[in-house]
Amino acid sequence: MSLRTRYEFTLPRGYVDRNGDVHRDGVMRLATARDELEPLRDPTVTGPDDPRLTIVVLARVVESLGTLPMVTPHEIEGLFAADLAYLQDFYGVINFGSQEEFEEFVAAQRAVQSPGASASASPSVAGGDTSVAPAPDAAAPAAATAPDAPAPARPGRAAIEEIRSETRA
Repeated sequence: MSLRTRYEFTLPRGYVDRNGDVHRDGVMRLATARDELEPLRDPTVTGPDDPRLTIVVLARVVESLGTLPMVTPHEIEGLFAADLAYLQDFYGVINFGSQEEFEEFVAAQRAVQSPGASASASPSVAGGDTSVAPAPDAAAPAAATAPDAPAPARPGRAAIEEIRSETRA
């Protein structure tokens, strides 16, 4: 048995680049300890509670987004709030969740896009070292748009915590 290390995703809204092109499909890889530690050395990050830490960590693990040549903190900062929340949840599920939690997350995202979708359509994440799990084809975070759809799992996170409510404007 080998470990899947890369996962495809589809952002609910998509990143709009300076030319007006929308980039929704991407690949996120599993985070390493270095991915969570190095951003703490970034001079723009003031500590483990700094909301910018989320941006820097995501920029390290999102390997591709549409046709962008690279994903940097600039692109992550330019995401719509729904897309940032989606990537935070996706990060949590693939790095800290179980196979079942990943499948529930994918099923919830599919249910949002096509309310008749069944949970049995969830992809398996067992596979080769660098293979990519299929994207969940998300249209929007389940909790935000479909009250009757199951909410995606939100397992605990290390360096990539949700932005605390007291830091929101």
